Amino acid sequence: MSQSTPAISSLAFLTPGNFPDDDPASGLEATLRLFERAEAWGFDGAWVRQRHLEHGISSATVFLAAASQRTSTIELGTGVIPIGYESPFRLGEDLSTADVLAQGRLQVGLSAGRPPHADLIGDLVFDGDWESHDFSHARIERLAANLSGGFIGDEDTVVHSPGNVQRPRLQPHSPGLVDRLWYGAGSRRSTEWAARNGLNLLTGNIVAGEESDDFVTAQLANLAAYRAGRGGGRTTRVALGRVIVPTDSADASSRRRYRAFEESRRARTLAPQGERRTLFAPDLVGPSEEILEGLVADAVVGEVSELRLELPYELSDEEYEQILHDVATLVAPALGWTPATGRAGTAGSTVPGSPLVERTAAAVAVGA
Repeated sequence: MSQSTPAISSLAFLTPGNFPDDDPASGLEATLRLFERAEAWGFDGAWVRQRHLEHGISSATVFLAAASQRTSTIELGTGVIPIGYESPFRLGEDLSTADVLAQGRLQVGLSAGRPPHADLIGDLVFDGDWESHDFSHARIERLAANLSGGFIGDEDTVVHSPGNVQRPRLQPHSPGLVDRLWYGAGSRRSTEWAARNGLNLLTGNIVAGEESDDFVTAQLANLAAYRAGRGGGRTTRVALGRVIVPTDSADASSRRRYRAFEESRRARTLAPQGERRTLFAPDLVGPSEEILEGLVADAVVGEVSELRLELPYELSDEEYEQILHDVATLVAPALGWTPATGRAGTAGSTVPGSPLVERTAAAVAVGA
């Protein structure tokens, strides 16, 4: 298999947004501070998971609206909103409002299918027989149509409000938001659907082993299918997620916790899991030099320009900051990334083709 030298131009992170059950404000505030720090360190994007029934962020749109007032340049992403629980029109209003507040920085990651915990909260979310509801990709298609800015009704249809008469459409309209929809795809079918419908692609450390037991082979095949299936001439983006936990500046206690986290998840990477043959990428935990060896050896990393750091659950605020700082200063620059804060001036000292990444690539090539 031919291999490309990594050339990462965009660096983002995905955080679970943990908080204590008895003090959610402290955890949400800590995540907002993490966004501020990441922007100062030059990260290109900051993403949050949307988690129902857990001590994490249950409304990504509300949280990102708050984050928009604490940051000014960094992209703000949702990874991902299960569309099954959402009204494609009402969600569109919330997303558009948040995007206007963020001045066009919102990146909207979505998933389709039966949403998580439906057996527990389906009756609380929906009226009537919720199991007969449409949980397909069509809900995302309706969301995209609502965000496109088209008017509702015919040319003579208007709505009256105090001091104004206007043609109705989703308000506020945020031009360009519909082009910043992403799909979290793990299967070939969902990947090809995202390509046909012009959505950007989120692909991470989980894929379906439909044609191979090897994670990288399966993910490369999905990536090729996405690129081959893109239609309409519109340029779309691909962001690759990996769990990356450098230990360089961590204290002894954190290093032990990171290693225990890695060990607890290693078995799932050894073979396809479950009836759907789910494949998991190994977590990259250790000194930055070892992490770089793993990233250079990962053929998918060489095929993308956007890397998304996926942070583990249940770490402390200080540990999240340490991981982001080490990635931004020790890992990502060796992959060609330059902090966003420095791009208008002198480029960073480590660029594609740097001695460090060349040494690492050479070692991987000879099986060192």
